[in-house]
Amino acid sequence: MTREPRLGVDIGRVIIDGSSHPSGDDTAFFKGGLETALLTPPVDQVFDVLPRLVTLFEHRVWLISKCGQRVQDRTLAWLEHHDFYRRTGIGRGDVRFCRQRPEKAIHCRELGITDLIDDRLDVHEAVRAIVDQSYLFGPLGSPAPTWLSAVGTWPEVEVAVASSLAERAGSTS
Repeated sequence: MTREPRLGVDIGRVIIDGSSHPSGDDTAFFKGGLETALLTPPVDQVFDVLPRLVTLFEHRVWLISKCGQRVQDRTLAWLEHHDFYRRTGIGRGDVRFCRQRPEKAIHCRELGITDLIDDRLDVHEAVRAIVDQSYLFGPLGSPAPTWLSAVGTWPEVEVAVASSLAERAGSTS
């Protein structure tokens, strides 16, 4: 039986691109003041692709991020500053935080996440038995395990997710 598709998306290095900060310092989001953090740009094309994925998942999309309280506050401020909710269609109440990466599995289980986009292999390993499809986002230093999809850009995410959803929908026909 196929589950209702539900998407989980990490925030750091998937939505917020610390490596492209104007100061050239990929830790500026964490170490500088709030104004500095707000200057951190979004990952290229996230605002083009993510709204289409929200539509594809019929608004069943959640942000799931690991961070401490200070970074959580900055993240929420960044989302507001960049008009994230209006631009993507993801609701303010659809943001979850945890303190340890493996705890993302708790959120995935509670929310019934079927598809997860995250830049950390250890997160995908923690949710492997929970989600149907994992997308390892960003540049890879080594080949990705065969049980997940490696996607380097948001357009690659869109193609991989659409293909996976179509394949799963076809298998239930």
